[in-house]
Amino acid sequence: MSKRGRFITFEGIEGVGKSTQLKHLAVQLGSDGAEVVMTREPGGTPLAEKIRALVLGEAGEAVPPVAELLLMFAARAVHTENLVRPALARGAWVLCDRYTDATFAYQGGGRGVPSAEIEALAQLAHRELRPDVTLLLDAPVAVALARARGRSGAGDRIEAETSAFFERVRAAYLERAAREAGRVKRIDASQAENDVARLVWNEIAPLAGRA
Repeated sequence: MSKRGRFITFEGIEGVGKSTQLKHLAVQLGSDGAEVVMTREPGGTPLAEKIRALVLGEAGEAVPPVAELLLMFAARAVHTENLVRPALARGAWVLCDRYTDATFAYQGGGRGVPSAEIEALAQLAHRELRPDVTLLLDAPVAVALARARGRSGAGDRIEAETSAFFERVRAAYLERAAREAGRVKRIDASQAENDVARLVWNEIAPLAGRA
């Protein structure tokens, strides 16, 4: 039977460089021939990407927090069963831009949805599956949002939220990192890109047998 792959997630508010650092790690892991699957949430499969468009696009009407929460988990259930679990079963490294920690931070910390309700849906959507390591890229809200809003292209509905919203999201992320320090590794994302990549690699190299 093949060895189960590794599930690595990248978390943090907009502008901290999750997508960039995910790509750096994919290159390093793939340099010795490992299969690496890069994916994101919400999204990652054709159906989950359609749900992403629904939850992040301008709806033309109010999206209640509970509706946003349910859409996030609908996309996650599809993504987990159709992409994440099969990739892990064949021994691949799955690198995911956000997972359930994001829901605790955004819908929990940001929107005020109770943690118990989020956890109940997590059990339904992906049961016992948890990331092996979660890399929390952290930077002050002002720094991260300046980066995010300096990028080309229009932002989505959540990216347009207020600084106060993102302060709550960041606080929720930091609380989870403190509570689950064995899994969630906080990385100072206010540093230069290459320095952040080095810190990311320092956390993952032992899992890859390349410490």
